[in-house]
Amino acid sequence: MTVESTAARGKPRRSTNRSTTRGTTRRTSSRQPLDGMVQLLTPEGERVEHPDYSLDIDAEALRGLYRDMALTRRFDAEATALQRQGELGLWPSLLGQEAAQIGSGRALRPDDYVFPTYREHGVAWCRGVDPTLLLGMFRGVNHGGWDPNTNNFHLYTIVIGSQTLHAAGYAMGVAKDGADAAVLAYFGDGASSQGDVAEAFTFAAVYNAPVVFFCQNNQWAISEPTERQTRVPLYQRAAGYGFPGVRVDGNDVLAVLAVTRAAAEHARSGQGPMLVEAFTYRMGAHTTSDDPTRYRSDDELAAWEAKDPLLRLRRHLELTGAADAAWFAGLDEESDALARRVKEAIRTMPDPDPMSAFEHAYADGHSLVDEERAQFAAYHASFADAGTDDAEQEEN
Repeated sequence: MTVESTAARGKPRRSTNRSTTRGTTRRTSSRQPLDGMVQLLTPEGERVEHPDYSLDIDAEALRGLYRDMALTRRFDAEATALQRQGELGLWPSLLGQEAAQIGSGRALRPDDYVFPTYREHGVAWCRGVDPTLLLGMFRGVNHGGWDPNTNNFHLYTIVIGSQTLHAAGYAMGVAKDGADAAVLAYFGDGASSQGDVAEAFTFAAVYNAPVVFFCQNNQWAISEPTERQTRVPLYQRAAGYGFPGVRVDGNDVLAVLAVTRAAAEHARSGQGPMLVEAFTYRMGAHTTSDDPTRYRSDDELAAWEAKDPLLRLRRHLELTGAADAAWFAGLDEESDALARRVKEAIRTMPDPDPMSAFEHAYADGHSLVDEERAQFAAYHASFADAGTDDAEQEEN
């Protein structure tokens, strides 16, 4: 499987003049669109060329990207269903953002390091984190069920925007070590209004840190639209801090792959940070506690559903003959098997020992923690004592 990309700067999105070549579905561009968004695959599934970002990809790699997105979507749907069944306390769906996550996740090398928010289930998949491990925190049995150093994928961050500072600091350390690696920090359009993000941009720029700030602009910060948060496109904010920014069609997995790969190489090569704004859409709710029908229209949702990232790549696979009905049927079976495994894993996930919460507060122990542990143990024992008293009263 081969995927190669080259890039210099990010500018346009799609062409307006079509040229047809027998045996291909590509279009070439003679003028640039006004929005400056990088696109390599149209919503209709046709390949387009871009003057600054190119991608050579074979049929096997195309099928692999579609498989990643399809399995990620199925896992996400199963997790949402499990929350509705009372198995999870909360779930933040990535529905509609699969291309942004799979494209960027597959653009990275194993030695790169990722700092996610709480919605990067597709990136976790690309980094080799077992999907079932993502569920523990949302079930309330741990604070993150994987070792970040095993896959260079940090634990989920609930505090909005703070992971960008973690990433900037880590990238500064990478630069000090002289390592040939990039750091990727994910955040959303809502988080871009946080002071932590501004501080991360400042430190990364001043110290020339090898970090890619990857903003998934899904149009809504819970119920607040992007236009109420910024007067300029988000990617243009990078210029104020002294590093480049680019906007990419976040529903185009090929464009995201090419742009992120170029941005990561930009960072690794000592040119400092870069901001990628993946212009996408959250088709589901912000989390399972949210009702998006209260703040967005059905027409808006329908318009974005027509740009569905999976539908777009499927059309391309079918247009080019890279995948047939039998292949898609086999993928459906694989998706069903994944869903069954996830359901079984969550329903058999053991509850933790309540006292284990005190085990990793300090490396060498602490008298205050010992005191709190004893108080908590006595508190739990009181429930057992109450149960005994109730049993005795029933016998009498």
